[in-house]
Amino acid sequence: MSLHYLPPVKPSAIALGTVFNHTAELAVLTPLFGATYQRAKAANTKEEFLRSKEASSAAVAWGTSLVGSALQSYGVGALINATGTLSYKGAAYLGALIFAATSAPGYLNEILIEKRPMDTVGVSFLAKALETVGLSLVLTWWGTRTNPFD
Repeated sequence: MSLHYLPPVKPSAIALGTVFNHTAELAVLTPLFGATYQRAKAANTKEEFLRSKEASSAAVAWGTSLVGSALQSYGVGALINATGTLSYKGAAYLGALIFAATSAPGYLNEILIEKRPMDTVGVSFLAKALETVGLSLVLTWWGTRTNPFD
């Protein structure tokens, strides 16, 4: 496979999108980091804390969130470029389509089948909507094309 099949996206747009997405994702992961902080306060030594289950799970969650945010930023930027989206309205539609394709079925499952509390589902829903619709709007504002004359 050649890299020519992957649409180019401005590196600064990927970096901005990664920070934007990672911040939104960390808002959802806050309870995990709160438990990790409590464990760190309770540990007798730094080494004991670093070997704890909480520390390793927080590190894995943070790392995968960062990598996932970068990949999602590139993907949304590539879609913006590939579709020729130039307006905020078009970016909002594109973000809504990404949300509908990737997240909506899971939320319907959580509400109708699993019967999860609406406040839990609502927070997750808002975070994911921010990650998709918000990301596409931010990337459109920043610009994703490496050569704007293409």
